[in-house]
Amino acid sequence: MLVESGEWLGRRPYHRQRIALILLNMRAFAAEVADAGIAVRHVRTDGSMVDALREVAGELGPLSVNEPAEREVRAELRPLVDGGLARIAPNPHWLTTTEDFRAAAGSGGWRMDAFYRAVRARTGILMKAGAPVGGKISFDTENRERWDGIPAAPEPPRFARTALRDEVEREVLARYARHPGRLDVEALPATQSDAEELWAWGLRHCLEWFGPFEDAMSERSRGVFHTRISPVLNLGRIGPRRLVDDAVASGAPLQSVEGFVRQVIGWREFVRHVHNATDGFRVAGGRPQPTRREPGDAGWARAKGSAWERSAPAPAGIDGGAAPEHLGSARTPLPPAYWGTESGLRCLDHVVEGVWDEAWSHHITRLMVLGNLATLLDVDSRELTDWFWVAYMDAWDWVVEPNVLGMATFAAGPVMTTKPYVSGAAYIDKMGDSCSACRFSPDSTCPITRLYWAFLARHEPTLRSNPRMKLVLGSLRRRSDLDRGRDEAAFVHVRDVLVRGGKVTPDSVSAAVSAAQPRVAG
Repeated sequence: MLVESGEWLGRRPYHRQRIALILLNMRAFAAEVADAGIAVRHVRTDGSMVDALREVAGELGPLSVNEPAEREVRAELRPLVDGGLARIAPNPHWLTTTEDFRAAAGSGGWRMDAFYRAVRARTGILMKAGAPVGGKISFDTENRERWDGIPAAPEPPRFARTALRDEVEREVLARYARHPGRLDVEALPATQSDAEELWAWGLRHCLEWFGPFEDAMSERSRGVFHTRISPVLNLGRIGPRRLVDDAVASGAPLQSVEGFVRQVIGWREFVRHVHNATDGFRVAGGRPQPTRREPGDAGWARAKGSAWERSAPAPAGIDGGAAPEHLGSARTPLPPAYWGTESGLRCLDHVVEGVWDEAWSHHITRLMVLGNLATLLDVDSRELTDWFWVAYMDAWDWVVEPNVLGMATFAAGPVMTTKPYVSGAAYIDKMGDSCSACRFSPDSTCPITRLYWAFLARHEPTLRSNPRMKLVLGSLRRRSDLDRGRDEAAFVHVRDVLVRGGKVTPDSVSAAVSAAQPRVAG
């Protein structure tokens, strides 16, 4: 049984491309299993998924469902399970077990590297005689090269027009017209054959160079050498074990294969376990965390000037997600720049343009541009999480909440990472090419570096006990009172301008910095 719920699809202002991906794959899958001789009940409703399931369970008896990956879906189904109308079965689309996760847990929290080592040892993936192939478990230090266009990055595949694509395109443009983002159904894999074609493209054209350029950002290519397989992987079209086995057997360089394997079993599987163990970060560090009352609009109303109107009320048990506040001051509303208003910061504007064009970007642009800038501005971490959830077609609560709350913003504290992932302009310039076309200079006028120092100054009381922050906080203490005052002035100016939907310029930042008074440390 498959349910297309208008309430679910309209619960948040999801990207049109995300909605189209889901509808295409659901309808293609229904046809595929029917062709295999399996009876299919395909329900399309304006209402909730749980109401549709309850009606059919009343007719056919208790329904069996693979445990949903999303906590929100599990919460929605809970009344059916408690009432005996649904039975939860194990989900076969995971490579690791809860036992793997528990066995790798340490006294200081959950850490990806410990989990990754344990899973590699248990499964034998990239292992020989009990030791890692190549002599070390990770080649991450080799995978940080800047990409200057050579070798050429491949263009992702496009998929032929079909009656199904025409149908979904018409429906999304009509029924989901108020949703944001560009619709391009020919860019979306729909059938199992499409998923196989996309993965074959990734193996053939991307994997060889994925490793060294894994962290590279470029305006020449949004994806560089990333396989773009995450949307169909997270839909269950292709399983993680298949991807890992194919990558290992591909003959690609070890640093690329290991980097890809680490993304799949070292990170994707790890964050799913963390999400389950913390109940979606409703419990972090052994303490209950704040929770928003209802699903957020990700800053839609502020950016668009009108409230997001849901097509139907959310079912019982659906809230707005956890909102942990480890750093204590993430109150800045998400700037309209994340919805496409020009910010004046070339790196941010380029990545945002690509997201609303494709509903996708690779992991470093997510972490070190979108997440980094929002964190430096003390953006509300829950609102940022909701934005990633609505804007990306591969985002589900089990992956987006760990990535944003647990990693990018450090909102959950040291539950799964040891420090905030923040940087100044130097990193963005080192790993990308946006700075060369920006009005700001990364070496002198770019405010991102001052935002970085201001962030450290604001949060030093919380971070000073963190051993991984000792070196950089030592540098902060050597920063002059005048520079500290200028850092804070740049932060206030950039934050206030962007929250109003304005555009920062070198002149406006310079004026704000020049007017700053020295700030005494401590």
